[in-house]
This record gives sequence, structure tokens and C-alpha cells, in this order.
Amino acid sequence: MSINSGTIEGTFERLQQSFSLGKTRTYEWRKAQLDALQRLLTENKTALLSALNEDLGKSASEAYTTEIGFLLSDIRHTKKHLRKWMKAEKVSTPLIAQPGRSMIQPEPLGTVLILGAWNYPLQLTLAPYTAALAAGNCVILKPSELAPASAAIMGRLIPRYLDGDAVSVIEGDKDVATRLLAMPFDHIFYTGGENVGKIVMQAAAKHLTPVTLELGGKSPCVVDANTDMATTARRVVWGKWTNAGQTCIAPDYVLVERSCTSNFLARLEHEIHRQFGAQPIASDDYGKIINAGHLERLQGYLQGQDVIMGGESDAQSLRMAPTVILNPDIESTVMQEEIFGPVLPVIEVSSISEAFDFIKRRAKPLAAYLFSEKPDVQQKMIDEISAGSVCINDTMMFMANPALPFGGVGHSGMGRYHGRFGFNTFSHHKSVMKRSFWFDVAVRYAPSSARKRFILKKLL
Repeated sequence: MSINSGTIEGTFERLQQSFSLGKTRTYEWRKAQLDALQRLLTENKTALLSALNEDLGKSASEAYTTEIGFLLSDIRHTKKHLRKWMKAEKVSTPLIAQPGRSMIQPEPLGTVLILGAWNYPLQLTLAPYTAALAAGNCVILKPSELAPASAAIMGRLIPRYLDGDAVSVIEGDKDVATRLLAMPFDHIFYTGGENVGKIVMQAAAKHLTPVTLELGGKSPCVVDANTDMATTARRVVWGKWTNAGQTCIAPDYVLVERSCTSNFLARLEHEIHRQFGAQPIASDDYGKIINAGHLERLQGYLQGQDVIMGGESDAQSLRMAPTVILNPDIESTVMQEEIFGPVLPVIEVSSISEAFDFIKRRAKPLAAYLFSEKPDVQQKMIDEISAGSVCINDTMMFMANPALPFGGVGHSGMGRYHGRFGFNTFSHHKSVMKRSFWFDVAVRYAPSSARKRFILKKLL
């Protein structure tokens, strides 16, 4: 149910009580909830698309592909495999424990908190929710208040479709989030920035609550001179300027071999106009910045930089054109902070090795991209660059594969989800051993003897 902040504690206690009754544990309940969430998305598609457009200026095509369609695919995949995921996994039993059987039994964690993000307000709230439901948990959802239309529609629709005894939507600002974080949840799942991630982790530590932190960072993109430059530019433009660059796995900056810089930049400009027209800032296919504060922050990144494309912005419509800056000062703010917007620094390097060294001297990113047709360079990227995900010759497409985990490493986050990995995140994998009474290995019991010790060494 959607509630006000005054009943946060009561809601938490109510969901804990529901979980203790065991209603969320059965396959039938979990499947019914996933079916209901699927109906919510399909039956209210128009209203959901409208909310996404209001919050972020997303076109119907982009919003469906990256939010509603993504979620529907995730739900279908989860339903297809759920019964198998729930089964106990049989494992071997050592000789000393024979006769016996050993297994690993997934069980739900309990009552969990999901703190959603504003840049993909449906996907980044409901994808972890799908995993938490599949694992059999009760859930409190806290959508981001920075995407109010999306938060409001989730608060309105979820109580109509989902089991109110097992899920609640709590809307509100950071004060509400602070009160929620004071509760002893069984797991907290947060998507957002590093600074708030630290706050979440500190609050969780008071209750020894495990956390999943999906953060971000400066995801690099390396362009080898030996690549299909036209396709490279097309895919970089798509990955960078989808959602006006407000994507945690968007290429944050490009490292390009100096010998092909001119060709790459020419292709990049051509592709920007091809996808968004001669005036991208006015394109219906191009989104807006979430609020005036973020637009001002992005405009500040351009001060003192060599802006070679774009740079225009409109405060009234909250839009900023696809913008490229060349060879920024590495110590400048634009190269020290995650950009999270439509500004793309392009940095020239003398070689791919120099590019890799540049990346390795910095915090581990959420994603890392390479465009190269050389197998040895591709393998070097995989072997040497530590990142949450590595994608070669494309951007962001690994998100379309539910068989791949998604999550950060180091400063870009901890924990993972999507598909089976999300189910595992919201489950405890309990060790179970069953033994028989008909045979007992007496050598393990006191009193000890040399003969018993000899036999134990053989059995262990």
C-alpha cells in the first residue's frame, strides 16, 4: 500500500508479521505476484509512459525499451526459471558423514527495503522488486522523490495489483528514507550515488543488515584506431545520450587513439545529427535533465573547456544538447566527478596501452567499453580492466542478457542482480544435511585412541 511517513514503523512491523506467517514462501504465491506485476505494466502502459515523459522527457520508444519492456522481459525470464531456482541443490556428502544427504536450500531473507533511483524510476525500482518477490520476501519500496510522477503512479498502482500484506510503497524525501534506514531490515537494496551509498551502508551496519549498492562512477570507453568507426560512433551516441546521458552505465569519457581522433569526432557529430536531428535539443527522441539543479551542475562542467560540439541548454525546458569537450584537464571537475548527463569528454592517447593505464589508475567503474577488432586488445581489456561489466564493440547491451549479473566492484558498488543473480541476492542459501540412524561412525566419539585417530585421518 502507499502510505505517508507517519506509519513507517507500523508498516514494517505488519510486513514482518506477514512474513512470519509464511504466505510468501510458496511457488504459487510468488508466481501470482509476478503475474500481477506483469499485468500492472501491460494494462497501464500509456499512463506509465506519460509519467516517464513528465519526469524525464523520455520518448515512448525509449521509455518502453529501457523501462517497461525491460521489466516485462525480466519478469518473463524469472517466471520461466522460478520453480528451478527454488529447488534445493543436491551436493556431495563426505565419507565421514555417510549415510547422509546434503543440499543447499534457498529461502527468503524476510522483509527487505528497495530504494529506487530517479534516472530509470520504474526499472531501477521494479527490477530488484521482481527479484525480491521471486525469492519470497516482503518488500517496502521507496521510489525516488526526484521523479515524482513515476513515484506517484507506482504508489497508486502497486496496491491495486500486488498483495498489500507483503508489499508497501512509501513515498517521501530523504527524511523518510532516513526513517526507513533506521529499521532492522533483512536486506537493503540501494541504487544511486556513492555518497548516499555510504550513508545507507552506515545505517545498515547498526543492524548488521546486508546491503546491495548499485552505484556508478566514471565508466570509460576506449576507441582503437582499428575499428569500424561509423558503427562505433553510432553505438557510442546511443549509449551516451540515451536518457540525455543520465545513465549509470553510460560512457562517461572516451579515450581515443590520436591517429583516429578526427575521424571519430566527425563520425560522432554525424551520428548525433542522424539520431537527434540538426537541433537535438528540440528532438522528441531526446530527453530532459531531471531538474534545474542538475542542469546547472552540468553547465558548470563546461567552464574553461574546449567545447567542440553542442553546449547549448534551455533552462525552461531543462534540456541540454549532446555536448563533446576535447582533452579536458584531468584534474578538472568534469574528470573527477561522475558526469551523469549529456557531456562527453574525449581524451586523446598515443596508444591503447596508455588508455588502459589511465583507467587502471582510477577507481573501478561500473562498466568499461572497448571498440577494437583486434582479438589481443580485446583479451587485454578483459584481463586487465576491473569493472562491474565489460562490453566490447558496443555500449550497454549487456543489460539485455538476463544470464549476466549486473553490479559494481569497489567504488562502483557491491552485490549483483538480474535473473538468477537477483533471486540469489534476495535469498539465503541454507546448508542442509540429513543423516540416518542405522550406521554410526563411532571413531569420532571420545575417548580418543591412536587407532581412532588413524581411521579419522582416512575418513576426513
